[in-house]
Amino acid sequence: MLDKKLLSILVCPVSKGELEYLPEQSELVCWESGLAYPVRDGIPVMLETEARTLTDEEKQAHKHR
Repeated sequence: MLDKKLLSILVCPVSKGELEYLPEQSELVCWESGLAYPVRDGIPVMLETEARTLTDEEKQAHKHR
């Protein structure tokens, strides 16, 4: 679990957009940039080179929430 205070100050290093923590995937997702950053051992890895690109299906599912 990520600290809520930490999550409130973190932003996507690419778009500077908000991040959403998805605990079941251990990722911080930026819907604006379409990137998901891993959280390893409770530590967010906020490097673009470590991020994965969200699939079209993930983006569509988010739009319909």
